[in-house]
Amino acid sequence: MPKFSAILRRRFLVGLLMLFSALTASLAPGRAEAPDETYKALGVSKGATPKELYEALEKRYHDEAQGAGKGSLAKYWEPIPISKYLNPHSFYKPPQTIDVDASRAQCVECHQQTSPGWTHSWQRSVHGNLDQIRNLPESDSRAYKKAMIKEVEANLQSMGKLKAGETLKEVGCIDCHMGVGQDHGQHKTELKMPDAAACGQCHVQQFAERESERDTFTWPQDQWKPGHPSHALSYKANVENAIWAAMEQREVAEGCTFCHTPQTTCNSCHTRHEFSAVEARKPQACAQCHNGVDHNEFEGYMLSKHGTVYQARGDQWDWNARLADALDNGHMNAPTCQFCHMEYEGKFTHNMVRKARWAFMPMPKIADNLNHPWFTARKESWVSTCSNCHSDSFARAYLDGMDKGVVSGLEITEKSRSVLVKLYNDKLLPGQKTNRPAPPAPEKDDAGAFFQLFWQKGNSPSAVEYEFAEMWEHHQIKHYRALAHMNPGGYTYSEGWSQLVKSAAKINDEDTRLREAAEIRTELKRIAGEKRGDLEFDSPQQRLIAAGLGAIAVLLGGAFLLRRKRQ
Repeated sequence: MPKFSAILRRRFLVGLLMLFSALTASLAPGRAEAPDETYKALGVSKGATPKELYEALEKRYHDEAQGAGKGSLAKYWEPIPISKYLNPHSFYKPPQTIDVDASRAQCVECHQQTSPGWTHSWQRSVHGNLDQIRNLPESDSRAYKKAMIKEVEANLQSMGKLKAGETLKEVGCIDCHMGVGQDHGQHKTELKMPDAAACGQCHVQQFAERESERDTFTWPQDQWKPGHPSHALSYKANVENAIWAAMEQREVAEGCTFCHTPQTTCNSCHTRHEFSAVEARKPQACAQCHNGVDHNEFEGYMLSKHGTVYQARGDQWDWNARLADALDNGHMNAPTCQFCHMEYEGKFTHNMVRKARWAFMPMPKIADNLNHPWFTARKESWVSTCSNCHSDSFARAYLDGMDKGVVSGLEITEKSRSVLVKLYNDKLLPGQKTNRPAPPAPEKDDAGAFFQLFWQKGNSPSAVEYEFAEMWEHHQIKHYRALAHMNPGGYTYSEGWSQLVKSAAKINDEDTRLREAAEIRTELKRIAGEKRGDLEFDSPQQRLIAAGLGAIAVLLGGAFLLRRKRQ
């Protein structure tokens, strides 16, 4: 009996603790659930108010020393007109053609005429009709947004933008483009394009989660710099790229930036002005950036069994259900990009790198350390995610096979790398000694480097280097991505492994051709040197005799020509 009483007491205490936690959460709905690492990095306690947390996040977010602005290569490039939309905090300036102090209502009235697409999207959004959400029955799959509105109101009350107990009437043009809660503003001086920090004023939790990618991604063997590669530092990765900064063709370079904007804005995933959660939950929302030759996740997913089920059955799913309820209430029977990458140990977050292991691309420093606790812990998190639908044994079997397949692709690439680097070091590449201009600063020459996919002059790059650049930056990454997304054709035959074999064959053929040509040139020089040796004179006497004979030959030749002329 005493033992039974102890069990009851423990259960009572656990229940009391759970009740206390629930009450605490209800009293502070705006408190973001960011990882401990983020609070530590910001120097903020976990008991911080939304205002304190947001101000710390915003300060770091706009700090040029921590990833904002033009970066360390700023002197090599200048923004072009489109740049102000890709990094609005750094480059946007309001148009000087409209000089008006506009009210909330006037913003909508004017833009209904000048840009009706914007206003129509906004009117369909949650921002445009908060009361519609407030009046939803609890049975509606969107009803969870009622709590989100209360959370936003608590955030704004903490920041002094709403009075205590005051509700948010709407989120209009002026709140995002001039300032939350403003009644009017000067179009010529106060207008701005909102960045992620502007969205973060209301959505502190989501902003904190996204920013936590900087803090939870610290590679144990320094494979990448802390926080890379991630959405939170995607723009910094762009501007710190040497060839991006070096390119004269800025319009082409900004093509890279169009995909490196999740750091600078939220509308990469939540298209303005509707900011639809339904849209952001679908694989197509990721497709604009996660496609193509070096990050073909979308193609890999769509051609997998997961993608097949999505395409065949996705129209029957309830996309209004939040991801946490997608399996139970949303009728989802296959994962999306968002479900797999936003899920972390049973919870869903805007931090999408907490399980990342291979990250953007395979490299030996990752392959050689997969048994390190940092990597094995992240693999266990993937097993947990896969186990939402699969058995533990299936998840482990596939993840283990994926790792071995990626290592195989990496091995063939690295063998080709050693072949190319030796050609470069031996100065045997075509035109290397005669017609190899240096790349533009701050880029530096290298064999089969990334810049050679984007810059060409003379024999730089040579064809074999371009082949290798495609090999490591296209085929190897496709091989890995297809393995990770369960697209067998993408890693075995139509892409991936088959293409790696083709590139390796071409590189080895070119290595043989160039080395045989170099041997032939060496032999020709040797033979030519031997023939010249028959006429060489080593002593001063031999050289004097040769000079005398040459003079006699000249005199005889001159006499012969003079005689012929007289005749």
